[in-house]
Amino acid sequence: MTMNPTLLRVTDRSVHRANVLPRTLPVLSALMLVLGTTAIFPAHAQTAAANYPNKPIRLIVPFTPGGSTDILARSIGQELSKAWGQSVIIDNVPGAGGSIGADKAAKAAGDGYTLLMGHIGTLAVNPSLYPKLPYNPVTDFAQVAWVARVPNVLVVHPSVPAKTVQELVALGKSRPGQLNYGSGGNGSAANLATEYFKMQTGASFLHIPYRGTGPAVSDLLGGQIQLLFTGAPAVLAQVKSGQLRALAVSSPKRIDVLPDVPTVAESGYKGFEADQWYGVVAPAATPPDIVRKLNAQINLALSSAELKTRLNNEGAIATPSTPEVFGKLIASEIARWKPVLSSGRVKVD
Repeated sequence: MTMNPTLLRVTDRSVHRANVLPRTLPVLSALMLVLGTTAIFPAHAQTAAANYPNKPIRLIVPFTPGGSTDILARSIGQELSKAWGQSVIIDNVPGAGGSIGADKAAKAAGDGYTLLMGHIGTLAVNPSLYPKLPYNPVTDFAQVAWVARVPNVLVVHPSVPAKTVQELVALGKSRPGQLNYGSGGNGSAANLATEYFKMQTGASFLHIPYRGTGPAVSDLLGGQIQLLFTGAPAVLAQVKSGQLRALAVSSPKRIDVLPDVPTVAESGYKGFEADQWYGVVAPAATPPDIVRKLNAQINLALSSAELKTRLNNEGAIATPSTPEVFGKLIASEIARWKPVLSSGRVKVD
């Protein structure tokens, strides 16, 4: 029987496809799986950010209640809670100059539900202060938002006869080791600022470390210590009520809430600057889209007239910016304060 050539060609192609298809199916299946997976993961990440937050957020404050870190954390937490309808729980975890709380945050799950209100001490000072610091402030955290810059205020108990910075320096030189200054602990921002002040002026004050700024302020009010150089929010109310006397601020220019208080630079020590700064960080594994969502919401809050006024009234200056800008600040501050710490004047027990 003679077979139709056309039919033969069709049959040949059909047979060829039939033979090839079984061999190509696994390849096609694998390709479809890869393509499907690639499509699924971004969608999943976007869904995670879209649904975030759907439960309470824990904001760790590595110091006791009452200090500048705690005050700023509660302000930011209140704004996030108001915007998202989820509670922001402030978790005070003091100790070791903020290192205990910071380490707890660094080792938390990177899901956006544990954050840290970091500051100059925990993120820039501690790496040079603690030889075996259990966390790395650069690699163990995702920088979220620079919240505020806070000038330090040098305050004294009313019993101290000095009315100016120069009078206090003269008193410290004439009575070495007899005037006590407090801080939120060894290596805290207040400890660093005061030791820097001592280096620049030659004054002598004895350091009394506390477990947080709140207890230090309490003892200053009671006269157990004579001076404190700490963030404005922690002492502003006491200065305005006359319970404490403010001699100077650490910023390059005067602050609005204390317009009559000169800067240290104005008081005869040009170039002196020792402001504190604060910002939110999250565990390093936190998804970038959640970091961006947090940054956007915090910046929105910081740009609002209401919060700017509230922070300004506390002596803090809002600093909305990108995570990248905050990361550069941390790196530059680590380098800036390392020489001060290596001088040996700031130590941990």
